Amino acid sequence: RKLWHELTDILVNFYKEPASANQRLRLYEGFVKTFADKINQLKLVDIGLQSAGQCKDDNERLTFLTALTSRVDKPASQDAYVFSLSHVASVHLSLGKQAESRAELDKAEKVLDTFDSVETVVHASFYRVSADYYQQSHEFAAYYRTTLLYLACVELADLQEPERRRIAYDLSIAALVSETIYNFGELLLHPILDSLKSTEHAWLRDLLFAFNRGDLHAYNTLQQHKSANRLLEEHESFLYQKISLSALTQLVFSRAPQDRSMTFATISQETKVQLDEIEHLIMKALSLGLLRGSIDQVDEVARISWVQPKVLDRTGIEGMRGRLREWGGGVERLGNWIEGVGEDVWAS
Repeated sequence: RKLWHELTDILVNFYKEPASANQRLRLYEGFVKTFADKINQLKLVDIGLQSAGQCKDDNERLTFLTALTSRVDKPASQDAYVFSLSHVASVHLSLGKQAESRAELDKAEKVLDTFDSVETVVHASFYRVSADYYQQSHEFAAYYRTTLLYLACVELADLQEPERRRIAYDLSIAALVSETIYNFGELLLHPILDSLKSTEHAWLRDLLFAFNRGDLHAYNTLQQHKSANRLLEEHESFLYQKISLSALTQLVFSRAPQDRSMTFATISQETKVQLDEIEHLIMKALSLGLLRGSIDQVDEVARISWVQPKVLDRTGIEGMRGRLREWGGGVERLGNWIEGVGEDVWAS
């Protein structure tokens, strides 16, 4: 009767059953392959991936998935091709073949760029493997951005709790040690971070929020836990500079635009950074694009005209509300003064 769609749905449900584990590969080789070209190719890859879990090792799995990828490499099933190719790249990573994995990911990315739309599962697979690649390569900023893209393609409820905690932990470490990420507001607002609550790594979540608000006391918290992660130990001096920069930008952000000319002594007093480090700190912030302005080295004054926007917590929002009220009051007073001074003009 050629009920391929109905047969496919039954097979997909069968392969999801834990009790089917020992039969998946045999069923695929002896049954599914006989009509593989007649069913939805994306679902075929899904069935194939479930079957690959029965392979005895990564080398056998790689051979199986490479054959599956070649089977779906057709103009009408490029989404299935990318889906399968991403998993081939993942197995290459497991085998320690980073160059081969990068090559497969580059192929997948080229095809993805040609799509107007595609199933989220395809994007999710590509971003997950890409994130694994960047993590192995210690490309922390790329890992951070790619993992956030992956999380945008999946439902958190569909991830197991240990997986959510692992992702939250790895994202937090990447945000801290990356040399180009100084504003991790996207992570602070993401519910994935709540996975660290009430766990042994809850301190890491608190540390991120402290970094965001430039709380130098948080560095003491880091000192107590730095031995928990090798990367934190290796980047100890960099992390001190990073939180000092955050303290500086938070100080500037908290001030009204007309009140952003500050002496080095004032900056040192309010940020708790040593006075002899202030000039270098400001120069670093200017070079990174966190601030715009100028430095008067003779008078030791920094004149800041712009600061990188920050994600506000409740305290920050309350501060912004107070500044808006103050601005509104100033406008009202100016209006009253103009009205009073110009009485004769208005009367005429």
